[in-house]
Amino acid sequence: MANEVTIPLLPCESIDEVAEFYVMLGFTVTYRQHRPNAYLSVRREEINLHFFGVPGHGAERSYSSCLIQVEDPRELYEVFAAGMRAVYGQVLLTGIPRMTRPRRDGFLVVDPGGNWIRVVPAVPESVRSNGLSRALTSAVTLAGSHGAQRQALKILEGALAREVHASEEERASALQFREELLERLNLHRWS
Repeated sequence: MANEVTIPLLPCESIDEVAEFYVMLGFTVTYRQHRPNAYLSVRREEINLHFFGVPGHGAERSYSSCLIQVEDPRELYEVFAAGMRAVYGQVLLTGIPRMTRPRRDGFLVVDPGGNWIRVVPAVPESVRSNGLSRALTSAVTLAGSHGAQRQALKILEGALAREVHASEEERASALQFREELLERLNLHRWS
């Protein structure tokens, strides 16, 4: 068999709110139904996402996730970021909805339904061999998936101090994420 297609079906409280969010990111609504059951489908090039309404669905308790593999996650990030800036005046880094900054392993979008849309490179990066890269991956996971920014910062700062032989690119990525964590903690402190 060839040309199989898999399309995720994700829950949300409001298909209208989700539709607005994805249109902001550059998607087109391809189908919307309110009755008898709320249903929405959106598309951007070959990316198809479908949503179903669940009365009382709590975005903050959602565990639904979807993986999108693309050739260049940074290119898609820039499109999404431009849409967010046009609507919100900034890229939302905390709360729901939000989007993380891109890394070598991609970025994360959390939509208004609490669905975690992970955008990753289509060809996975080879296994990382040094401690700084592993620490960065752990820090991104802790901060993005668990909201543990302080723990992520502690891990990353420890690795930055220990891993003096990391490449300039790896060190730059780690320092960039460190700055993002500091910004998140500052934003979180005042919100």
